[in-house]
Amino acid sequence: MKQTVLLIDDDEAMRQSTEQALELAGFHVQSFPGAEQALGFAGPGFNGAVISDIRMPGMDGMSLLERLAEADRDLPVILITGHAEVSLAVEAMRRGAYDFIEKPFSTQALAALLRRALDLRGLVIENRRLRAAAGQRDDLEARLPGRSSAVIDLRRLVRTLGPSEADALITGPTGAGKEVVAQAMHDLSPRAGRPFIAINCAALPAQQIESELFGHEPGAFPGAMRARFGRFEHARGGTILLDEIGSMPLDIQARLLRVLQDRVITRLGSNEPIALDVRFLATSKADLSQAVAAGAFRQDLLYRLAVATVRVPPLSARREDIPLLFLQLVREAAARQGVNDRLPSPELLADLPARDWPGNVRELRNAADRFVLGLDWMEGEGPATPRLAERVAGFERSVIAGAIAAHGGHLRRVYESLGISRKTLYEKMQKHGLDRHLIVDGDEGES
Repeated sequence: MKQTVLLIDDDEAMRQSTEQALELAGFHVQSFPGAEQALGFAGPGFNGAVISDIRMPGMDGMSLLERLAEADRDLPVILITGHAEVSLAVEAMRRGAYDFIEKPFSTQALAALLRRALDLRGLVIENRRLRAAAGQRDDLEARLPGRSSAVIDLRRLVRTLGPSEADALITGPTGAGKEVVAQAMHDLSPRAGRPFIAINCAALPAQQIESELFGHEPGAFPGAMRARFGRFEHARGGTILLDEIGSMPLDIQARLLRVLQDRVITRLGSNEPIALDVRFLATSKADLSQAVAAGAFRQDLLYRLAVATVRVPPLSARREDIPLLFLQLVREAAARQGVNDRLPSPELLADLPARDWPGNVRELRNAADRFVLGLDWMEGEGPATPRLAERVAGFERSVIAGAIAAHGGHLRRVYESLGISRKTLYEKMQKHGLDRHLIVDGDEGES
């Protein structure tokens, strides 16, 4: 993919002249008058660099640097400074900025700096691709993109649990990315070079489920002409993912509990125990505690599985991540389909969080595929028209989120622009699930 430079400067004349000079130097440039508009374009999959003025209304260059580092700590950010801001720029470099350039600067100097940054970014992207091909990587920012506290906490938990040997239960709604989390935990573990076997418990054939999982010996049942390894044996040394474990029949749950406790299996038709060196992960979209209460799931199995529980949030709990995630999915779809980059407009990205995504990331990915192919990207998306109260609540949430973005999270500016009090703003943010960390800390002391 072509490398892109994101240029951010609130001074229109300066921005236009810099953009023109860089394009004449051979760079592909997208410019923005404010940092908020650029945030959605600079995610973990972004192959390019960011140039930003350090002093801007709303979100300044330092705040932008921090937000970008949360999404991808390896993204090169070059800050443009005035003479009196050099000390501030040095501090920015301590916080992870690639470099800074002082006004007035020559196009040649900026271009040389930018080429070095893009070369480095290209190496980072290529190394990630190679590590992905090898099956070992810590690129959670790319696998689980987002800047919301829900996703940051999720990445932190995956990094903690991944290298361990602990079995884990991964919960979350349909399409939220439970298998992505499971694969990431495997890839971060010492078992990364061994098999990762995903078993869809809902799709196992009822009459052959024991043979599928545990294997069988010749003559174990009619038609069993030769010995067969089960899926558990195929995973030896690696990780087994029991997808939608709540669909597993109760009698098989009992056998699974014994396997989890003893790490031993017995093939059908045999009395010989076989040691099993595997790690077990399981997913469920249903509340297994309710299934236990209904008698559909064993309580002792739930306790044994839930040594650690990882909850994958729905998109409704991380709406601020949707534009970034959609942009990454568009880039992936463009590479997969072999078409030229087709980037969504800022207006389209701004509209995405206001929509319902009941299918979560899977639904968003389908929309990205259709967008890249030039189809009606919202075809078949979304549920029936929501009730009036839901539509009003959704509109209020989008207005508040838009005000926070427009004012760079500055507390007083946000609540004054909305015509409400500080207290009311926080109450409504809590009501609509908006992360309080979206508000700039420095405003907390304002009266």
